[in-house]
Amino acid sequence: MFATKWEFDQAHSNVGFSVRHLMVSKVRGQFTKWSGTLQFDATRPESAVVEVRIDAASIDTHEPQRDAHLRSPEFFDAAQFPELTFKSTKVERAGDGRFLVAGDLTIRGVTRPVVLDAEYGGQVTDFQGGTRVGFSARTSIDRKDFGLTWNMVLEAGGFAVADKVEISLELEAIQVRAATEAAAA
Repeated sequence: MFATKWEFDQAHSNVGFSVRHLMVSKVRGQFTKWSGTLQFDATRPESAVVEVRIDAASIDTHEPQRDAHLRSPEFFDAAQFPELTFKSTKVERAGDGRFLVAGDLTIRGVTRPVVLDAEYGGQVTDFQGGTRVGFSARTSIDRKDFGLTWNMVLEAGGFAVADKVEISLELEAIQVRAATEAAAA
């Protein structure tokens, strides 16, 4: 039995992050353009496979000058490295409805292993008869591991931007077969 194919519903999903700024607060942002594939069977979650491609230029922190800086060669260098990618390599159960999703994250052409702490939100039939699933996932990375090294030393000590970046995902997906049948109706 093969895992079911799903399409991400971007209107009900979010690829977000936060990073400490000036050592006192966190700046939050998201990527607004991304796509991916998911193969998932709730009876065999260990067989899940997920791949995501994120448009680096779609970064949005609600501050245009900061976003332009983040797209520049000092951070993501979106012109040279237009995509961030994640490809799962292994899924393990970690308790009731929880999973560890190991995979390869690529930023600025640098690939490193990461592990997402994921929670399965369940499966439901939507208003149009489609089948949907939901997931929440979190991880943190050291941005310097991916070549994101720009920073400024503060007069009072410390740095303008922390090394640790917290990544948070809220994902909703619709079963491909159900989406195709609904579109044909």
